[in-house]
Amino acid sequence: MELFLQFFLSGLTVGAIYALIGLGFNIIYNTTSILNLAQGEFVVLGGLGMWFFLEKLGLTYPVAFILTLGIAGLTSLLMERLTIRPLLEKADPLLLILVTIAFSILLKGFLMFAFGKDPYGFAPLTEGAPILLGSAIIQKQVLWIFLFIILTILFLVVFFNKTLLGRAMKACAFDALSAKLMGIKTSRMVMLSFILSGIFAGLAGILITPITFMEYDRGPMLTIKGFTSAILGGLGSNWGVMAGGFLLGILESMIAGYIHSGLKDAIALLLLLLMLLFRPAGLFQSAKTAGLRKL
Repeated sequence: MELFLQFFLSGLTVGAIYALIGLGFNIIYNTTSILNLAQGEFVVLGGLGMWFFLEKLGLTYPVAFILTLGIAGLTSLLMERLTIRPLLEKADPLLLILVTIAFSILLKGFLMFAFGKDPYGFAPLTEGAPILLGSAIIQKQVLWIFLFIILTILFLVVFFNKTLLGRAMKACAFDALSAKLMGIKTSRMVMLSFILSGIFAGLAGILITPITFMEYDRGPMLTIKGFTSAILGGLGSNWGVMAGGFLLGILESMIAGYIHSGLKDAIALLLLLLMLLFRPAGLFQSAKTAGLRKL
């Protein structure tokens, strides 16, 4: 029972990170029908960027935090302006997905050039001895991760239901053409979706780096984990994607703990394959609902 609780808490922690990455996938997919396969590179950018501002420039935590999220959002905006926007209304979605892969390779190369191949880490938001929760040990950074996940959920609920921008993005998700005919500037909604996606990924990088360190080449696997979370919960549903992230994290932790740690990454690929083959709409939504791409 002691081990189960420890594995469960570890699974919730990494699952929260996968959920944040999956949300980035979801937001862009809902407004453009594009799968942004550069999402993992933005997580790496968040982790390494935070290290640069904190350790290299010696900035305070709040300033480094804001600058890192700004850099992640700005980079995602540049990606949309320079590579997606010129092709959005002309090219096939498959071509746009390939464009995101090309951008991820470019960003990965830049990160290797700028930071080298060494792993980087920085102090957690709250230092000190870990907390004993029954027989399980939990690092204080994990509490921050859970707090930011709750804040992210609250932000999404308020943003998509109480603000004009959020409602306009929901309208684009339901029917982009109708939204355009109603006077909604869909190009701005696409731009906003990329900015939000980059910020969520950057936040994931900031939160996970004090626990696991960050290297330039972790992006592809993080992309797979985030994408698996999205498919597992149901691409198009924010609540489903979050549930999928937690489910994937817990499964990974249990299998790595009870069976073999070498299977930790393989489980995400296996789940992805099974879901695409047998239930592409996800576990928490029907095929009809998935077709509507509700937020």
